[in-house]
Amino acid sequence: MKNLTIETLTLASRGSLYIGDSSLLTEELGQKEAAAVVLDSRLLVPQAVFIATRGERVDGHRFIPEVFEKGALAVICEELPEKLTGPCILVEDSLQALKDVASFYRSQLEVKVIGITGSVGKTSTKECIAGVLSARYRLWKTQGNFNNEVGLPLTILQIREEHELAVLEMGISQFGEMHRLSEMARPDICVITNIGQCHLESLGDRDGVLKAKSEILDFWNPDGLVCINGDDDKLITLKERLGEKLVTFGRNPANDYHTRRETSMGLLGSRIHIGGRIEADEVVIPLPGEHMVLNALAAAAVADALELSVEEIRKGMQMVEAVKGRSHILSLKDWVVIDDCYNANPVSMKAALDLLQEASGRRVAILGDMFELGEEEEKLHGEIGAYAAEGRVDLLFCVGKLSHAMYQSALNTCAEETEATKTFTKEQVYYVENKEELHPLLEKTLSSGDTILLKASHGMHFEEIVEWMKESCL
Repeated sequence: MKNLTIETLTLASRGSLYIGDSSLLTEELGQKEAAAVVLDSRLLVPQAVFIATRGERVDGHRFIPEVFEKGALAVICEELPEKLTGPCILVEDSLQALKDVASFYRSQLEVKVIGITGSVGKTSTKECIAGVLSARYRLWKTQGNFNNEVGLPLTILQIREEHELAVLEMGISQFGEMHRLSEMARPDICVITNIGQCHLESLGDRDGVLKAKSEILDFWNPDGLVCINGDDDKLITLKERLGEKLVTFGRNPANDYHTRRETSMGLLGSRIHIGGRIEADEVVIPLPGEHMVLNALAAAAVADALELSVEEIRKGMQMVEAVKGRSHILSLKDWVVIDDCYNANPVSMKAALDLLQEASGRRVAILGDMFELGEEEEKLHGEIGAYAAEGRVDLLFCVGKLSHAMYQSALNTCAEETEATKTFTKEQVYYVENKEELHPLLEKTLSSGDTILLKASHGMHFEEIVEWMKESCL
């Protein structure tokens, strides 16, 4: 890892170095660069640096002797072990040291960073951008959900000198968090997908969400570029602040990158013609959903800024793959399952229900609680129930205490007997308080050929339902 030695680690973490027997730290060892930085002792490789942190269940300081036995280069810790068997850097706060080390390491790299944030679609946009850019560049991207104040620095510390680009997802729930993430990532290109109703308990309203997400610009490279969804009424207000450094993407023809034509291929994806600053016909997006069109436009905007050709954009788009839990299509023996259960808010919930309409056969939605919606949580859950009942599903299962409002609203919508709801009755809506009550109900109601959407906030653990469905189809 470039310039990450025991000496620079000590300076970057603002710690004090303790080596016990001076013979432990030879000049050669002192100048040796770390092979990796880890928080989990099980991931340690020889010459890696272990940062000992205190968790709710496990105190990493217990594993300091073990990691030195495995060949650790050094340890960063808040408390020295009884016996020093290797170089230890004593700090006040290990997690802050992680961020400080990541920030220093980022400053040593020549890699260009694309930072991605927004209320909905960060992960799918990240995957789309990384897939397109991989047609030309060697890159590193955020793995899984490593997008917060622990995950982001660990992701930065996995970038290597051979990487030309890093595509980093940046997620927050509080004011000030994005400021700290931006300080570590120092993005050259910022992508903001949208401003929606999420984390309202701490951010208040969409204006608060915009303010919090816009902190990504605090350490943005002013010689770079900012790409926003120009169809978003809150994001477009950044135009006055950023001027020519801002490019927009969206369906509106006024955007710098927009669609001239869109053809849905159902659950197989879409085919689009991109217009605006580039002209790209017959671009195939291999993932389903209208939202993926916006992701593709964001990717085209970033790719164009990095001078990819239209042909490279087409080729890269076909390399994009779904992430588990994010509109991941599973073709099981009896059912087609849309695994979108990683997280949920009102915007993404409606997008998932729109995607379900692309399915053939009976459309089944299993929806669960959406967390962190603040004082309007009951109203927002109710809106989803009404949205589903307006002809978008054939069966609706509402799961969780908060989802009772979703269930009740769906029933009320059925009772209104409008043109959109006359084919959907109260007998097609079910409510259970927990997943355990759901399984026997599904066994009685699901049929072969159903397409089933699963979506809820991550804390509902709907991935367990996905696994049950896989096992049921063996």
